[in-house]
Amino acid sequence: MENDIEELLRCNIDMVCDEEESMLIVGRQVRNAHHGRSDLTAVDNNGNIVLIEIKRDRKDIESRKEAFEFQAIRYAASYATIENPEDLVNKIYAPYIEKYRTEFENEPLTSTDLGNRKLTEFLHVNEAQANFNKNQKIILVASEFNEQTLSAVAWLNSNGVIISCYKLIPYKINRDVYINVEKVLPLNDYNDYYVDFFEKTTALKTRKKTITQKPTKD
Repeated sequence: MENDIEELLRCNIDMVCDEEESMLIVGRQVRNAHHGRSDLTAVDNNGNIVLIEIKRDRKDIESRKEAFEFQAIRYAASYATIENPEDLVNKIYAPYIEKYRTEFENEPLTSTDLGNRKLTEFLHVNEAQANFNKNQKIILVASEFNEQTLSAVAWLNSNGVIISCYKLIPYKINRDVYINVEKVLPLNDYNDYYVDFFEKTTALKTRKKTITQKPTKD
C-alpha cells in the first residue's frame, strides 16, 4: 500500500538518493494552508527542501483527478514560502519530531530546540547554510509511471525544474519481499520520454499519399 512505501522511505530515504547525496527527513503528511497533504518532506545536502510524493502504481496515478506531477508542483510551491531554517522547524520539523519523539535522543530539549539543533548540524556539515531553500526539489515515487507523467517530468527538467522519478518495484521471493530501486528521470537526453503527435502525423501523411497517388491504367 502507499502508506507502506511512505513508511519504508521515511526510515530509508537513502533509497532515493543519488551518489554523494544525503537527505534529512523533516516531515510526513504535512498539510498546507489549502489542506493539501504532501507525503514526505526532507532537506538535502545542498539546502534544498525536497518534496517526496508517492503513488502505489500506474493505476493509482491514472485514477486521480489531478495529475501526479501537478499535485507535487502545487505542494512544492508552498515550500517556497519557507523563509529560513527556523521557519521550517516551527512549521514542519518540530511537529514531526513530536510525533516520532521515541526515535530521537532522550534529551530534555523541546521538539523545537531539538529540530533547530539537528537541522543546523545537517546544514553545517554539508556547508549548505547559505543555500537553504534557494530551490525546491521534487521526487516522485511509484512502481510504474504512465507516459504522460514521464513526458511532463522530462519537459519540466529540461526547463529548470528539479524533479526526479524513481521506480520502487517489489518482488516476493518465498516469504521475503525485495525492493528494486530504479531511477527513471532525470537523464541526459529527454527526447525519448516526450509524448508527441506521431500517430496523427503518420495518419496525415498516409492520407495525403493516398489522395495524390495517380490512378493505375487497366
